[in-house]
Amino acid sequence: MPELPEVEVVRAGLEPAVSGATILGVTVWDERALTRHLGSGAHFEAVLTGRRIAAAARRGKFLWMPLSEDSGDPTAAIVAHLGMSGQLLLRAPGAAPERHERIRLDIAHPDHGDLSVVFADQRTFGSLAVDPLQPTLDGAAGGYGSSAPSTPHQVAHIARDPLDPAFDDALFRQALSRKNSAVKRVLLDQSTISGVGNIYADEALWAARIHPETPAQSLSTRAVNRLLTEVRAVLEKALAEGGTSFDAQYVNVNGEAGYFAHSLNAYGRTGQPCPRCGRPIVRASFMNRSSHYCAHCQRMPRTA
Repeated sequence: MPELPEVEVVRAGLEPAVSGATILGVTVWDERALTRHLGSGAHFEAVLTGRRIAAAARRGKFLWMPLSEDSGDPTAAIVAHLGMSGQLLLRAPGAAPERHERIRLDIAHPDHGDLSVVFADQRTFGSLAVDPLQPTLDGAAGGYGSSAPSTPHQVAHIARDPLDPAFDDALFRQALSRKNSAVKRVLLDQSTISGVGNIYADEALWAARIHPETPAQSLSTRAVNRLLTEVRAVLEKALAEGGTSFDAQYVNVNGEAGYFAHSLNAYGRTGQPCPRCGRPIVRASFMNRSSHYCAHCQRMPRTA
């Protein structure tokens, strides 16, 4: 599933094309792409046609495009969740339909002219929806790409991500101190910290020399700080390289894949030598997925 870097690459690609653009028309080819929308395909088309997009914003793995109002701040937004294989692509107007295309927004931008925003999704787990905006609990901007202190209703339960300027390190340390579950499970809990999925959790834990099954509350303040530093470093490096591409679905708005997969130290390297100590990387089952780590560098702490 796309994680923060992949989704941020898409958001950054959309931003200059959609901010200030007017939606000329909407075509819903497959209503399965509207599972989170409270209404039919016809309703989705009608409520968006003629509206203007104010920005492209993101929190964790969720994208949204606030819809401008004639007066006052936006009150609703187009929310996009990419699911397992969703793509948001920019195409020339009238371009042939993409394979697995589900929805198309035809837009007109005052600087860039006419464009099409295509939502394609092979596995149909992703979705678009029009959702009301609500104030953030901390009064800070809702997410990357928008200064407005609001998020869509569907995103309100998602915690801030570690690259968000409003992310509170102290609150994260407090959250870990109350949890006896495995630290990797906490990293994957989007209500505690967002945007970190299986790949980047494994990479950050490897860099921080922390075993993925370590009880979260057993970590010292120094260890948590080290982990946060490595989470941010891994995400920033992945962003610089355009995300991780093991699957042809993980692409930016131009259909180009990222290259962070070439920089992985633990994830997907079962049996290969640890870049730090040379011992083989281990793979273990974890929450219906897998964890990859070095049993020598990331030792499980002893219990009394």
